[in-house]
Amino acid sequence: MAVVIGEIDFRDELKLNLFRKGSKKIYVNESILKKHSEIKNYIRSVCFCSNDIDIVRSEPSFRRTWIDKVVSQLEPVYVDLISRFNRLLKQRRHFWRSESFLNDQSSDIVESFDIQMSKISTRIFRRRRRALLKIKPYVEYWHNHLSKSKEQIGINYLSGIQSISPEEEEEEVITKKIAEQLFNQRSMEALTGKCNFGPHRDDIEFLINNISVRKYGSSGQHRTFILALKMAELDLLSKTLNAPPILILDDVLAELDITRQNLLLNSVGKDSQCFISATHLDKFNQSFLGSSQLIYL
Repeated sequence: MAVVIGEIDFRDELKLNLFRKGSKKIYVNESILKKHSEIKNYIRSVCFCSNDIDIVRSEPSFRRTWIDKVVSQLEPVYVDLISRFNRLLKQRRHFWRSESFLNDQSSDIVESFDIQMSKISTRIFRRRRRALLKIKPYVEYWHNHLSKSKEQIGINYLSGIQSISPEEEEEEVITKKIAEQLFNQRSMEALTGKCNFGPHRDDIEFLINNISVRKYGSSGQHRTFILALKMAELDLLSKTLNAPPILILDDVLAELDITRQNLLLNSVGKDSQCFISATHLDKFNQSFLGSSQLIYL
């Protein structure tokens, strides 16, 4: 096993027990956390690693995971919402694949699923969309700073919910529309065993000058956009929580050209504690290395 111990804001002691087999255990001030997600109540961080480029250029699941991480740091209760939704979705799939839906009580069971899923889906949808609205100004700032251009960026939440305007926030209205669409897709769901509507199918669209970055953006635009997203995430958490989160850069310089490397290095570490992993130091300028603590492994 291994033990990692740290002090948070000179107030709380955090200890992680890591085992070769089995799950890790997390303690705060010697009290074990019942849920690992509770650690977000004590420490916030933004991690940027080389495969984060997939958030911009790859499948929707990467973008959903990214926004879920952002929301969960702003509202730790969100982790429980996602967990509850995933359990419901798993139970729903199991129901359709079993023979239970052939009995007389099947409609009542599906109705119960629809009621629960529509409520939780609404809460997930509203929180994701609110987070995107909050983070967009920071993304715009960093994208302009990194690209030194006047390109207009766009961030849209793409949901299967029909007839919902971008400004619609009424929980009851959204819940009703979700329930209606879950009802309308039941016949198809009974055939396929898959629920093709809900937060697990939503996507986020990134645009530059109204053109999809994922579909038509260059490699350089992909890298600039993901870097802007991560720096925006750092700023949003700092402003919202009135405390800078820890910034973790996991071997990302290999993904950036010299200009973007320097812009990134000149921007990090001013307000946040920053950890950077790298295999070569020759990519860092000497002044940056001189102000950093180096640990060799």
